Amino acid sequence: MERLVSPKTTKEIVNKYGFKFSKSLGQNFLIDENILYKIVDGAEVDKEDIVIEVGPGIGTLTQVLAERAKKVIAIEIDKTLLPILSETLGDQENVEVINEDVLKLDIHKLIEEKCEGKAVKVIANLPYYVTTPIIMKFLEERVPLKNMVVMIQKEVADRMQAEPKTKEYGSLSVAVQYYSEPQIITKVPRSVFIPQPKVESTVIRLRVLQEPRVQVKDEKILFSIVRAAFGKRRKTLLNALSNSPLQVDKEILKKVLENSGIEGNRRGETLTIEEFAKIADTFCESL
Repeated sequence: MERLVSPKTTKEIVNKYGFKFSKSLGQNFLIDENILYKIVDGAEVDKEDIVIEVGPGIGTLTQVLAERAKKVIAIEIDKTLLPILSETLGDQENVEVINEDVLKLDIHKLIEEKCEGKAVKVIANLPYYVTTPIIMKFLEERVPLKNMVVMIQKEVADRMQAEPKTKEYGSLSVAVQYYSEPQIITKVPRSVFIPQPKVESTVIRLRVLQEPRVQVKDEKILFSIVRAAFGKRRKTLLNALSNSPLQVDKEILKKVLENSGIEGNRRGETLTIEEFAKIADTFCESL
């Protein structure tokens, strides 16, 4: 079959099946071959790789992944796309389409049963409304990953790779960088999709770390502190933590910050991941 990525082929398939784009599912199909290959090349896919693709759509990216990878597991939530995928990927013996909601899937079980239990690569053009939940599911559940290459909203990608002391830096930056090394591959204009989204996109690669960037006594405490610190960005660290769900006396928090070597009048966006880890561990010791 000819490349699905061409605007002409995409429109023909959509019209043939009477497919209706779902705004609730954030469906936008890629029609630019250059961007397509930047995604696949960015993930460094080769014949040894097993790839999990989230949201294959009509199979545009899946088609190229199947040529490069050992196997592709495509997870598609929309049942109306299944007949289309049967046609567009019918001759690809190394592709398996699963009609499931990825957020409800047991990914570890999936990898054990269908991916030989080996580390996989995750590649996806993610709907904007579930970008963060899907990415954090794979990272937080410690799924065996080599890397993730995803196309997401530009604003979210900027936050993921943001450094301290910038306006984009926040709890998402800390969470993603705790588990991985983010790197932007390319920016993507709205014009390369059918239908065109309202925002610009970015392809970002997350190289998943073998171990988290910092070691902490309690990850839940760490991320509770991170969320509290960024929950009220204009407040000082001491005040932000004092008015958080941590429910700890302000005097105790003063002591925790003092013992961590962190000044209470700093703001969350100035702290590195290592500094957040120091506060979390000192907090644990004070309990």
